Amino acid sequence: MKPIYVTQPTLPPLAEFIPYLEKIWDNKILTNGGAFHQQLEQALCDYLGVKHLALFTNGTIALITALQALRITGEVITTPYSFVATAHSLLWNGIKPVFVDIDPISLNLDPAKIEAAITPQTTAIMPVHCYGYPCDVARIQEIADNYNLKVIYDAAHAFGVHDKNGGILNHGDLSVLSFHATKVFNTFEGGAIICPDEKTKRRIDHLKNFGFVDEVTVVAAGINGKMSEINAAFGLLQLKGIDEALAKRKIIDARYRDGLKNVTGIRCANVGEHVANYAYFPIFVNSPNRDALYEKLKENGIFGRRYFYPLISDFPMYRSLPSAAQSNLPVARQISHEVICLPMYPNLENEQVDFIVSLITEFLEDL
Repeated sequence: MKPIYVTQPTLPPLAEFIPYLEKIWDNKILTNGGAFHQQLEQALCDYLGVKHLALFTNGTIALITALQALRITGEVITTPYSFVATAHSLLWNGIKPVFVDIDPISLNLDPAKIEAAITPQTTAIMPVHCYGYPCDVARIQEIADNYNLKVIYDAAHAFGVHDKNGGILNHGDLSVLSFHATKVFNTFEGGAIICPDEKTKRRIDHLKNFGFVDEVTVVAAGINGKMSEINAAFGLLQLKGIDEALAKRKIIDARYRDGLKNVTGIRCANVGEHVANYAYFPIFVNSPNRDALYEKLKENGIFGRRYFYPLISDFPMYRSLPSAAQSNLPVARQISHEVICLPMYPNLENEQVDFIVSLITEFLEDL
């Protein structure tokens, strides 16, 4: 059997991409907001149900720029249970991350722990919709309003996700998406900032293009964060198949859950009423057995990932922070020692899912 990796990009037939490339070759416009760039921004607004969206070269640059756009300084409360780009974007802006523990069910920033972490230097909260499961946006916004804080959502996992009130991307002051190759919707590399109004989008568009307003006017110390025409063209093609891809992910999620429901020693994430995009399939294994199962899967060609282990707060550039103390993050620490994300992508075959389930079942029954 060929190796089965934690994810695999969904790619359309190459022949369908050729006409887009031919148009780029004909008009000789490769970047700087060309026709495909403009079309993709509008198409994504329509699909996601948002008013304004600014495309970026990747999600990390989009996070860094979102903080710049809102002029965030001082301290920002965030989660230790995420990919390092979440906290790195703060360091790149000279901002001090303050880590707060996560909720054991949603795996997102625990609103009950936020207020105790607020200081006079706190200017914002940066939660993550982990695995695409929505944060408790109402409680987070209530806290932010009470303390006059901005909210920037790292929504890298949350493409197309809804909660009971609609699209999750409409919450907070800004939401940031990733279109990396590993994501539900990808443009090879890419990202976006969801903007609440035209004025904010205009500032963000200036910041992602060196601060240029026109040929002779620069108004901010911007960066080069523009998405290329090739990436945007690929995104337009990908968007045509996104609903089919999400439907396949949902079926795979259900097959995993059915196969693992009676297996003792693990639990699956509790999606509950969340309308997820099935971007990941995390399981949680009693910590003494997690790494042994992880290695057994690898021995059999199954390359899951321990998303997210170690915690961000355990890396050298963060672990000296007071908020990174082990005693401050007991839930996140426990989850990080239990998690394995199993392979999840639209072209994963039923036989492959069943093989993974059988390996897990066999391992735990033999303990």
